[in-house]
Amino acid sequence: MTQNLKNLDLSIELDKKMYKKKLKVLQYEMLNAQQFLLNNKIGLILVFEGMDAAGKGGAIKRLIERVDPRGYVVHPISAPQPHELRYNYLQRFWRKLPQHGQIAIFDRSWYGRVLVERIEGFATNNEWTRAYEEINHFEKLLTDGDYIIVKFWLHVSDEEQLNRFKEREQDPYKAWKLTDEDWRNREKTPQYIDAANDMFDKTDKKNAPWILVAGNDKKHARVQVLQETIAHIEREAQKRGLHLTNVLDKTYLEDTESSSMEMLQVQSDKEEKN
Repeated sequence: MTQNLKNLDLSIELDKKMYKKKLKVLQYEMLNAQQFLLNNKIGLILVFEGMDAAGKGGAIKRLIERVDPRGYVVHPISAPQPHELRYNYLQRFWRKLPQHGQIAIFDRSWYGRVLVERIEGFATNNEWTRAYEEINHFEKLLTDGDYIIVKFWLHVSDEEQLNRFKEREQDPYKAWKLTDEDWRNREKTPQYIDAANDMFDKTDKKNAPWILVAGNDKKHARVQVLQETIAHIEREAQKRGLHLTNVLDKTYLEDTESSSMEMLQVQSDKEEKN
């Protein structure tokens, strides 16, 4: 079934005690997965898109909090620089791909062509409509080689976004995150939702899946991002005839949760029962 934001349950919550317990286990698993990727020379590309103030930065922070800082890089993507406009729009992303065995995290990405560039008129109708196929080919070329790709869309309700904007406005440590453009973009929320749903329909592929994350509860969103990332790495390892073994000492975690794929299966079973 085609993914659609209207089907996303934004009411999902995770209590603080369970959050801390799961976060401890998942951050260990992510560190282990990083070492697995390094040992097998497989690159990991994580894409983060979503509404403003949906929690992308917080999710990225928890994802990399316990891993080896030498093995990853976070690319915050903004509007292209004048010299970058002289090239194909994908050129600046080719230059930021990770080495095999490394992790690259894109905070915004090449999907700007079919989101902000589409809505703001920075790309012509022909440019953004043909971009879906161009992006699919780009990602397929990478995943046919030694790369794993996972793409996240973090979503919040209009009311929750407004609350976070007001909080940022009053917090001197967060005020820098809020711009006049963020306020203006709220008026275009329906357009961004329509564009996002078109994007899922045309670019959600098995080799590079979109994961829709309910972000009203930040704790739930952070845990889901970690779970989905680790579970996808496990699946891709199995496809390659590999096994995501524990390369680190796990004895101190023996009384905690099981693997990410098992946790996601339990969560899926619960949702089906409900």
